[in-house]
Amino acid sequence: MIDRILDKLGIELNDMQQDSMQAILHGNKDVVILSPTGSGKTLAYLLPLTQLIDATDDEAQAVVVTPGRELALQSANVLKNMGSGLRAMACYGGRATMDEHRVMKQVRPQIVFGTPGRLNDHLDKGNLSPYHIKYLIIDEFDKCLEMGFEEEMKQVFKSLPLLERRILLSATRSNEIPLFVNIDKVSEIDYTEPDSGISVSDRISNFVVRSPQKDKLETLSRLLRSFGNSSSIVFLNYRDSVERTAKYLSEQGFVTSTYHGGLEQKDREDNLYVFSNGSSTVLVSTDLASRGLDIPDVDNIIHYHLPQGEAEYTHRVG
Repeated sequence: MIDRILDKLGIELNDMQQDSMQAILHGNKDVVILSPTGSGKTLAYLLPLTQLIDATDDEAQAVVVTPGRELALQSANVLKNMGSGLRAMACYGGRATMDEHRVMKQVRPQIVFGTPGRLNDHLDKGNLSPYHIKYLIIDEFDKCLEMGFEEEMKQVFKSLPLLERRILLSATRSNEIPLFVNIDKVSEIDYTEPDSGISVSDRISNFVVRSPQKDKLETLSRLLRSFGNSSSIVFLNYRDSVERTAKYLSEQGFVTSTYHGGLEQKDREDNLYVFSNGSSTVLVSTDLASRGLDIPDVDNIIHYHLPQGEAEYTHRVG
């Protein structure tokens, strides 16, 4: 089946994906996969899952936890495009749990992608049976396991008593994996080191642009004009800065989209779609856009505000 899926997708596996497949399919340990954004981690765990899931069992057998709805939707779409025949659905906040439950009863997903809070809703209400779920995947685990999600993630693990394998994925190494994850024997696939063969630095060139004024908006405008019609993401650290910058650029004649946590989910999705299809050439965003989004053919990443740390830089440019 894997060869057929790869033929359908028209791709060859990179080293990280091959090592991940080997560890997941031919080992019995939990697996931690560390590799830059855009290197194909979603396919790295979904391909072996297509071999491990019992297609004749109508119950959910794998749960994929994501920090946001966009990654849940994109990952479910990757599985659909693979044409494996497995059924899946994405679950997330912003719509009624009851509506999702109706879809769940119709689809009978064997793999469920979802945010921690919404997965807990379905597990608590009995909408999602935990008794066939053997595999738990945590995508962007450094984000999912940070303080804001800790209680929700604890509840997810508490609600899944029959787990056999845990698969954790991230573009950056987490300082510590909490005890409640209950990882013991681990197979680690690490492609974040400079000599690993897959690194951010191989795929980008860095430039410094100095602004003669403290307010850098005019310099930003000139920089974007120099790029012509190529696509650019401008990262800022604050929502109000995103709105101010996008307003200025629009007044300068740029077609912009905004993306930050203060927008309604539908507005975020609409703005992202407009940028992804090329209707706008500039996406002005907080670091929310640096996680779990697959936007092809982005030419330029501009750090209007410097990232707060190395991990944030990696996710932005990934």
